[in-house]
Amino acid sequence: MAPLLVSTTLLASPAKVAPPPAPASPPPEAVPPLPSIPQTFDFSVVEAKAKELAGRAYQRDDADMPESLLGLSYDQYRDIRYKTERSIWRDEGLPFQIQAFHRGFMFKDRVFINVLENGSSTRIGYSPDLFDYGKNAFQTPLPEDLGFAGLRFHYPLKRDETYDELAVFLGASYFRAVGLGQVYGLSARGLAIDTGLAKAEEFPIFREFWVEKPALDANSLTVYALLDSPSVAGAYRFVIRPGLDLGIDVYSHLYFRQSVERLGIAPLTSMFLHGENTDRFIDDFRPEVHDSDGLLIGKSTGEWMWRPLNNPRQLRISVFKDSKPSGFGLMTRDRNFDHYQDLEAEYHRRPSLWVEPLGDWSAGGVYLIEIPSDAEKYDNIVAFWVPDRPAGEGVDMRFDYRLHFTTDEFTAPGGGKVVATRVGAVDGKSGRRQFVVDFTSPTLRLMSPKAKVDAEVSAAGTVSNVVVHKNEGNGTWRLSFELEPEKGKNPTEMRAILRSGRDILTESWVYQWNAP
Repeated sequence: MAPLLVSTTLLASPAKVAPPPAPASPPPEAVPPLPSIPQTFDFSVVEAKAKELAGRAYQRDDADMPESLLGLSYDQYRDIRYKTERSIWRDEGLPFQIQAFHRGFMFKDRVFINVLENGSSTRIGYSPDLFDYGKNAFQTPLPEDLGFAGLRFHYPLKRDETYDELAVFLGASYFRAVGLGQVYGLSARGLAIDTGLAKAEEFPIFREFWVEKPALDANSLTVYALLDSPSVAGAYRFVIRPGLDLGIDVYSHLYFRQSVERLGIAPLTSMFLHGENTDRFIDDFRPEVHDSDGLLIGKSTGEWMWRPLNNPRQLRISVFKDSKPSGFGLMTRDRNFDHYQDLEAEYHRRPSLWVEPLGDWSAGGVYLIEIPSDAEKYDNIVAFWVPDRPAGEGVDMRFDYRLHFTTDEFTAPGGGKVVATRVGAVDGKSGRRQFVVDFTSPTLRLMSPKAKVDAEVSAAGTVSNVVVHKNEGNGTWRLSFELEPEKGKNPTEMRAILRSGRDILTESWVYQWNAP
């Protein structure tokens, strides 16, 4: 039996065939209806909705959820599953299928889902019959207009007859995706607002989705989304392309209700608990625990920068200014299972996520925010682009980009890449630190151990005992140096490259170290 489909002006159970009469005026807490959808649907429809929405006062649609759903634990919520046999398009032999998420637990916002076919839109109606509630039992019936919390997509990545989960949109404007052989790791977001400031962060919400029905031979899926928050409304178009490395083209048009102090475009959210560069004791049998191990930036000058991630003792914010960057991303370079030893989380299979700007983003900067964390369940790493252009009331902005959920760095610089960063004390002196950085590339592996390879190291402090030599066991080249941090200056910024004469052999290693 297929999911219930109702008109765009009604969300109802099978028992209802027409909407109840509208009241003379909505109660103060009700969310005003959005403009009706014209017969032919395209991105301009979502843009018109977003622009009209930005002209109103913000009203969040998170009410009317029973206490029985609000009080669910994480495990109880996970026990509510969309019935596979009710997946949208399951009986039509299409390459993609849709399933919805139930509201409950921390997912309070009501989300509407629509299907587009031949230019017209049909809303998917909520019904308890769409879900298997597992061990959960509710004493009172769930509301017929409960709505959904999000949606996910399935596609036969491995076999034609088996539909694998491909991408998930759930919670605020968060979404995740995987390519072949990957497991879920870091997340992307539609927008970040005031992240890392000394005030509450604003979390925009995808409040409605429209999914184009694919053709029988389609190799991509188009999804439209309407974003809303106190400061901004936005229209989004996602084109999802499954494969070995999954790609998502993102087209966004933002309409601002009010000024935003820090606007984060193409935000990426990840987790780093500890790794090879963690210079304090972590009581964990696993050598490393993280979704990503570094921030990679391709600058407009042609320089490539690698910034190893860390779990700091205090909040850290790093800014890398640029105009027209080739891209940035939170990456996983270490794919060696022995370095993680986690059979369940499989951190070595988590994707890297690269942001490729489309069009001119003008001047701005990549922000990296690292938040102290004591558990791997917390996402404590955020990276995004902040434009220099201010966002204020009545302003609209467009940002288009391509997301690459990838295993291998197809965008990696042609020169040497940083593959490891390690930090330790020098002769037990807590004030002086030793840094050891390993680089690799096909060229570096072929170079003789006797080749003249030098390092350029700069830091706020005294750098000494700079040594560069080849590890003949694996072909990498190692840079090591000692740092006496400048007194009264914390944190300490560092930068290093390897070169041979005038030839730069590697990307730039950039690092920030905080004294205890």
